[in-house]
Amino acid sequence: MTQQKGPSRASITRRLVAALTGTVVVFWLIAVGIGVYVVNKELSETFDGALQETAERLMPLVLDDLANRDHSGDPQSLEELNKGLNREYLTYQVLDANGKVILHSHDAPATAYDVPLKIGFHNTPRYRIYTESSADGTIFLHVADAFKNRREASRESGVALLWPLLALIPASIVAIGFVVGRSLRPIDRLRSQIATKDSGNMAPLDSETLPRELQPIARSVNLLLDRLRLALEAEREFTANSAHELRTPIAGALAQTQRLIAELPEGPLTDRAGRIETSLSNLGRLAEKLLQLSRAQAGIGTGDKPADLVAIIETVIGDYDRDTGTAGRVQLENEAKAKLIRNVDIDAFAIVMRNLIENALIHGPDDDDVTVQVDDRAIRVINSGTVLSANELAGLKKRFRRGKTKAAGSGLGLSIVERIVEQIGGHLDLLSPATGKTDGFEARITLPAD
Repeated sequence: MTQQKGPSRASITRRLVAALTGTVVVFWLIAVGIGVYVVNKELSETFDGALQETAERLMPLVLDDLANRDHSGDPQSLEELNKGLNREYLTYQVLDANGKVILHSHDAPATAYDVPLKIGFHNTPRYRIYTESSADGTIFLHVADAFKNRREASRESGVALLWPLLALIPASIVAIGFVVGRSLRPIDRLRSQIATKDSGNMAPLDSETLPRELQPIARSVNLLLDRLRLALEAEREFTANSAHELRTPIAGALAQTQRLIAELPEGPLTDRAGRIETSLSNLGRLAEKLLQLSRAQAGIGTGDKPADLVAIIETVIGDYDRDTGTAGRVQLENEAKAKLIRNVDIDAFAIVMRNLIENALIHGPDDDDVTVQVDDRAIRVINSGTVLSANELAGLKKRFRRGKTKAAGSGLGLSIVERIVEQIGGHLDLLSPATGKTDGFEARITLPAD
């Protein structure tokens, strides 16, 4: 069965992989956002605790240092304390009750931070500050932590959570693709089974091995196949019976007409009887074609045993050689002595060759030969004649469609040939002009590899 190619569509597998991977990434980003928020909050509490503890531990040291130090007007730096304090992250200032800076760390400004002299946490645009006071309220200590340190810690924790996403995305695509592919395998198997169904294969689908969700589809397809099979069988039976029933009375009427023509004297009645004979002959050929069509639709193309197609061609040509009207007009060219051995039904292939040769004889010039060329993959039936357009060639394969000709025919021959050739896995091509010529017609059958 031929399948027409339509516009490309994104597969369900790709859509599911993209959707699920995108969902995983979105949820991961949400989780990272929540994680960064929680980590930032916990880091703030940790930094605040460390800031307060540092101030509380530093205050006794400041008071002790001040008691042993000469008071001067310039702010001093507490060098011994600085050695144990990370100046990069924490800075401090020691102030008197009037807000004058007495001591400060190396990185702290000489002017007081713009915060009140009150125990507790205070914020400036750049610092988070904890203020501690001496017991008598005469000395105050500001310990400052820059906000940029906290933002850096928060940023690094967020980046640490985002890094696994780079590995998660390709890993998710592979894992989701594997799982989705295995899950959709029954759908692909069902699609493949449905794709093999045509008028020659109406066997029901195997629904027992399918998942529960697909079994209703298989049952519906099987019901449709049953109805289609019954309709096709009724059509074939009607066609075959009609052809069989018509052959005998048509042959009898044709014989009586021919006898009548022989007995009648020359005149108008003889001409009228001749036209009746022509009509009966055409009707007989139509009945024969209908019988061949019904057999072609029944799928008679394939055979159980290999057959020599060249021998069949020679037999068919021999039949035409024994006919006085066509004797010597059909020539076989098999220079390479090719042997075409295929699993093809002998009668079906004989029908194919008879139809192609008959068309070539009828529609070609009466005084020209018909050539049958054979090689290891193709059979060509070539006759002379006028060149046909592409539209005319395309219409010749349709049932009851005939070209611009006055020759007798039913318009079924090429459709019968195409049907049988498809059943054996081959392909029928119609060419005009014929290969290597400027005119004529060529019917080429390309056979499947042996």
